[in-house]
Amino acid sequence: MNNTNELFLFPNATSHSWEIDEWLSGDPVKLYSIARQWFAVFRSCGDDVNELIHDGYPTACVEGAAFGYVNVFKSHVNVGFFTGVFIDDPLSLLEGTGKRMRHVKLRPDIDVDSRAMSELIQSAYLDVRARLHQ
Repeated sequence: MNNTNELFLFPNATSHSWEIDEWLSGDPVKLYSIARQWFAVFRSCGDDVNELIHDGYPTACVEGAAFGYVNVFKSHVNVGFFTGVFIDDPLSLLEGTGKRMRHVKLRPDIDVDSRAMSELIQSAYLDVRARLHQ
């Protein structure tokens, strides 16, 4: 397997996008606050994290290689991972049947294990970072 072929590349990703800040301030607040919380975790993974709006939602990259995103729907928020099929998920939070991508559905009225979510995000970051630098 050529690990760089497993990556979704965005050479135009930047260190900070005000467009994302604006997107994250949307309504309904109860959903966008969830998206804000988890996108902040993506942003905090490392100095090499860049970002952009892709397909209408905030996307986090290692340099220019996408590793995660948040998206708000009518009643839930998806926290997604571009190489989610490759990351460890001991609590089976990840959903999806695609070739590579997986996501976690978060709802305002259902508690989530914050530590497990943070570990998924960190794992996705480290996975893409390792693939990028092989």
